[in-house]
Amino acid sequence: MSGETFERGIDFSTFSIIGRCDRTGMFGIAIATSEMAVGSRCIHVAPGVGAVLCQASTNPRLGFLGLNLLRAGWSAPRVVQELAANDQWVERRQLGCVDLRGMSAGRTGSGNREWAGHRAERNVVAAGNAVVGPAVVEAMYETFGQAPERPLWERLMAALEAGKRAGGEPNGEKSSGLYVVDREAYAMVDLRVDLHPEPVVELRRLADEYFPLVPYYNLRPWDPNLPRAHEWLAEQRAR
Repeated sequence: MSGETFERGIDFSTFSIIGRCDRTGMFGIAIATSEMAVGSRCIHVAPGVGAVLCQASTNPRLGFLGLNLLRAGWSAPRVVQELAANDQWVERRQLGCVDLRGMSAGRTGSGNREWAGHRAERNVVAAGNAVVGPAVVEAMYETFGQAPERPLWERLMAALEAGKRAGGEPNGEKSSGLYVVDREAYAMVDLRVDLHPEPVVELRRLADEYFPLVPYYNLRPWDPNLPRAHEWLAEQRAR
């Protein structure tokens, strides 16, 4: 599609990271963007399958297609190639994928607004479009690689904050999201900030409240006699 011109439509500016924990096999995505409710459109993660990200001029259908291809056993590089081959507007999109084995792939279309780019390595894809510069992606990538013994949700949250500290988007962000799965069909962590002047800061506020309760919400389906969340947490902290 080189040589093709693109009329300007609705282009969101976004930075994000897909991560897989080599120790636990968990998958997750953290993301922030310049429009509202990013968590409803860009995050596609399934336990025991992998993670797919489609941002910039987002097409959520590609996320569902990508997960189905991963379920069929396709590798992350093959998935991204197939998504690109089946999308007439792929040059306006930014794609990322991490598969069950930790293989990763990313694609930044030529129609993305500068600065746009990604970094894909084993277990991780960091990507940004219309951000202040490549330091945003590098900061997310480097931060994610630190302290791999920490829970995946903490690593992804820290990486997103690093992208913001590196400059994020020139005009700021409006929404953010953090989604992590383990082995159950439901998410271990599913936090969203759908509209806020500082969505990464607000996501951190929610995360600080929620992260200590992750074990509680993992236990409660199997033990309805657990105390209320605040009581359980107080007991844990008193031990």
